[in-house]
Amino acid sequence: MNRKTAVVIGSGIGGIACGIRLQSLGFDTTIIEKLDSPGGRALVHRAEGFVFDMGPTVLTVPHFIEELFALERDKAMLGQPDFPVEILDESKRVKEGISGGPHTSRYVELRPILPFYRIYFQDGTHFDYDCDPENTRRQIAELAPEDVEGYDRFHAAAKKIFDRGFIELGYTYFGNVSAMMKVVPDLFKLNAVRTLFSFVKQYFKSDKMRRVFSYETLLIGGNPQKVPAIYAMIHFVEKTWGVHFAMGGTGKLVEGFAKKFEDLGGTIRYGVEVNKIDVEKRDGKSTATGITLATGETLNADVVVSNSDYANTYLKLIAPEHRKINRDSLVKFRKQSMSLVVIYFGYSRRDDDPPLQHHNIVLGPRYEELLTDIFERKILSEDFSQYLHLPTITDPSLAPEGHHAAYTLVPVPNNLSKIDWEEKGDAFVEKVLTSLHTQGHIPNLMERIVYKKYITPAYFENTLNAYVGNGFGVEPVLVQSAYFRPHNRSEDVKNLYLVGQGTQPGGGTPSVMMSAKMTARVIAEDYRIHTDVVNGVPDEPVPESA
Repeated sequence: MNRKTAVVIGSGIGGIACGIRLQSLGFDTTIIEKLDSPGGRALVHRAEGFVFDMGPTVLTVPHFIEELFALERDKAMLGQPDFPVEILDESKRVKEGISGGPHTSRYVELRPILPFYRIYFQDGTHFDYDCDPENTRRQIAELAPEDVEGYDRFHAAAKKIFDRGFIELGYTYFGNVSAMMKVVPDLFKLNAVRTLFSFVKQYFKSDKMRRVFSYETLLIGGNPQKVPAIYAMIHFVEKTWGVHFAMGGTGKLVEGFAKKFEDLGGTIRYGVEVNKIDVEKRDGKSTATGITLATGETLNADVVVSNSDYANTYLKLIAPEHRKINRDSLVKFRKQSMSLVVIYFGYSRRDDDPPLQHHNIVLGPRYEELLTDIFERKILSEDFSQYLHLPTITDPSLAPEGHHAAYTLVPVPNNLSKIDWEEKGDAFVEKVLTSLHTQGHIPNLMERIVYKKYITPAYFENTLNAYVGNGFGVEPVLVQSAYFRPHNRSEDVKNLYLVGQGTQPGGGTPSVMMSAKMTARVIAEDYRIHTDVVNGVPDEPVPESA
């Protein structure tokens, strides 16, 4: 009996997670990766004894990771609850030791991080964000006593949004308007369709607390002034499951996923770029039949899944005559997220250094105006905020003895800005690194750096094939959310599916793993896979008339 075949374009976390799920659905799956190692945006850079995660560093919801590592070949595991009751008790969150489950621990070691983030303000004060209500109230009482009561109200409102928006609706696939309309009344009732920043301003009077409780969407490419307030649920996602770190870096998690995929019989081919998705007319409908590589080689497949950038997939890999919905005009009309300058640097340790944490947010003097500069005006401002990642606090093995491996990430406009990074890059990087010294975070840093490398929006556009150099795919504004976000099942081409941050539900490591599950589910629906795969082979596809 012939097995169905699938090909996945791209080995980002979403792509590998989808590959694992396809293997469990009974497909023979091949992942094609342009680069020489897996990860996509979660690539790893190694140099002179330093190990740097180039992309995501914040891991939440260990259950999603454990679920992937627990999957078996030809066992679809469909119909099981997405959020088993036993994982919803936040009092059981692992706060020390190993936080990965038994299947995860076979591949990678996860450890909890506390506090989740240390947030530094311009006046030298800081806030340790750990979602512990008692500790949060204590810190608010010290920094902004007028907001203690507001925090309690925010906490209650965010919990309602989390319960409805994440637990009940998180895995809802909005493939049609009716699915969207069913939930709209609830979202209005929860006040979750207004912007996150305006939502936060209802509860907090001080600028400090407004920033603390709104900045996190920047870590998934969203402007707090534009994303819907449903993202207030992030507070409870972290409160319920915590923030975690893969020992050895996020790259070790990616390696674990790749190993799991191969253990299930999947194949990954590295250093090969996809030239196009092959599409032909069958019964009058455009149907994906496989892919053609840059070498000219053709790979036939029953299912094609693209983990490539949404815009890149449609604009560069599929001929215009096969795109009735995702035409050039629509794809280019969708707003793309901001981009990033990320600086990877190794420096010598000193015993008298200030006590930085694993994750640090260094806020600049402006907030709302800076966001407008980045997202709307698309200009490179004189001031900036940054996320400083210092993983060697948790895992010293990532750097030579006596050194730290760090990266600092600065949100900047995407390439619609026309900023010449060849001209501006070096000076901007110098300014960012110097600020870590002048603000007292890493004294005399410039004298202590022994290794440095940086990437700009040009890296995202040219190396990662991200349209206009976006850092996080399609921007998560209200009119690009749920049904209005690119669909996981292509509306244009039968047997073509998308996965990753540019599709539903959105960006961030938990969401791309959710995206993989949602994409696998619509494939299972289309191929009539309901429980375990019968004899290792999915049923025949649903007839076109079904």
